[in-house]
Amino acid sequence: MMQASWNGRIVAHSAETKVVEGNHYFPPQSLNRQFFSDSATTSHCGWKGDCNYYNLEVDGKSNPDAAWYYPEPYDRAEHIRGHVAFWKGVKVEEI
Repeated sequence: MMQASWNGRIVAHSAETKVVEGNHYFPPQSLNRQFFSDSATTSHCGWKGDCNYYNLEVDGKSNPDAAWYYPEPYDRAEHIRGHVAFWKGVKVEEI
């Protein structure tokens, strides 16, 4: 089971993450949605496609663009469609 936490709260947990380039991608249903809000930030990966971001809001603290996902990935990355990965101080660990 993998868990993502930030600011002392669990923001996602799943036994079915997918690891790509060392990052655990959590399935969308594993997110504690109350902590997520859409970000206007986007980026592009040459083999995965266009990427969108989420902000994390936990107990009055904000972590902009702390999570990312590929809503319409290229065929090579189809297995992570909609799955969410983390950075910017979010702790991802096996529990």
